[in-house]
Formats: sequence, C-alpha cells, structure tokens
Amino acid sequence: MRYVALSPLVLTAITICFGSVLAADSDQGHRAGFEACAKACSDCQRSCDSCAFHCATLLSDGKKAHLTSLRTCQDCAAFCSTAASVVSRQGPFADIICKACADACNRCGAECEKFHDDPHMKACAEECRKCEKACRAMLDQASSK
Repeated sequence: MRYVALSPLVLTAITICFGSVLAADSDQGHRAGFEACAKACSDCQRSCDSCAFHCATLLSDGKKAHLTSLRTCQDCAAFCSTAASVVSRQGPFADIICKACADACNRCGAECEKFHDDPHMKACAEECRKCEKACRAMLDQASSK
C-alpha cells in the first residue's frame, strides 16, 4: 500500500471544504426554522383577518363584546404579516418582530379563547398559539446560533 503525504496547503483546502459543508448543513437547519416560523405567521395572519371579519359581523348583529376581539385580531394580523415577511427573508430585525409577534399572538389568543363556544374564535386562538410557539422556537434557535 502506498501512503501519500499531503501538503499543508492541501490539508487546509480539505478542512475548508468540509467546514463549509458542515456550515451549510447547519444553515439548512437554521433556514428551516425561519421558514417554519414564517409559515406559522402567515397562517395566523390569515386566521386573524378572517376572525376579525367574523367579529365585525357579530358586532353588526349587536354583540358588543366582540369589539375588543375585532381590534385584537386586526392588530395581531398586522404583526403576523410583518413577521412573516421579515422572517422569510431572514432579516436583521427578525428577532425583534418575532418577539413582538409572539406577544401579540399570546394576547390575541387569550382574547379569542374568551369565546370558547364559537368555533371561529376557537380556531383563531389555536392558530395564535401555534404562531406564538413557532416564534418563540425561532427566537431560541436564533439566540443559540
């Protein structure tokens, strides 16, 4: 068997190549976390917009208790929409908007849960909880990188 001595330059090149492959694998996981968060935010935004319309309909029927949930859903949808956009492009302020989005989803979810007998409100609360969880997971992942 023949042994080949590798020059330090060749060893360095091999190390750099393998290092970039490992970094690419790490970036794939990081990117997947951002994509999952952006999808959860987008899903929640649509759910909150739909729920806001539902609340407006109930409000027009004289159910004044839905004024707060209408406004909460509208604001939450705005946070989620912005978060989905910033997070999907892995923007430098993704951590800031994800924190704000998680907090908004927490508050919106709590408001919608007050109407637990209403399937539309219940579904919105569930989407808010999923989005809050995804944002907090993305924040954890981003802070550990």
